[in-house]
Amino acid sequence: MKIKFLGHAAFLVTTADGTKIVTDPYEPGGFDGAIGYGPLKEPADFAVVSHDHADHNYVKMVPGDPVVVKGPGEQRHGDIVFRALAAYHDTTRGAERGRNIARVIEADGMTVCHLGDLGHILSPEDATALGAIDVLMVPVGGTFTVDAKGATSVVNRLRPHIAIPMHYRTPKVALDIAPVDDFLAGKSRVRRVSGSEIEVTKDMLPEPTEIVVLEPAL
Repeated sequence: MKIKFLGHAAFLVTTADGTKIVTDPYEPGGFDGAIGYGPLKEPADFAVVSHDHADHNYVKMVPGDPVVVKGPGEQRHGDIVFRALAAYHDTTRGAERGRNIARVIEADGMTVCHLGDLGHILSPEDATALGAIDVLMVPVGGTFTVDAKGATSVVNRLRPHIAIPMHYRTPKVALDIAPVDDFLAGKSRVRRVSGSEIEVTKDMLPEPTEIVVLEPAL
């Protein structure tokens, strides 16, 4: 499986058989130019959406007429299973920013979890519902999601093999969110990749959790 960081909360997951899954596609230039990443160019078979905000649900930009996976419940498409954990975009059970879906993708014998705009700490019951996670995409920028401290708590609770930070401030994001360095501070198992993509297989997953920082592709 290949995992490519496109930008913000958008990733391209490519399974061993070539199936392509885009997560949370953003609107280029959205929020009055605050989202400065370029348009997605690679076609996808599936587009996963955690919630209906323009920096996470712009599926019409995704080439290839993908099947849209959103909302609660479980969906199975061939050998790929999409599971959902209902969560919130804030600490007030959605009163401020609404609901959010943490999505688990089961493919190639592995579990990949994209937390969307998770705005609260996950409970032990949430962790049990999600199950064992191999690769976790976790928001770390704060303001609209959990911050560095909250993201650390989530990672410690889920204990994935790989944690990939997302939804943080970069030169192409002008939102009032923190840079990734706030989340990385004080952590020893951090690997910065020179590029936007990693390849993972079940038999080569690190232990304990390794934080992998990818460069945005767009």
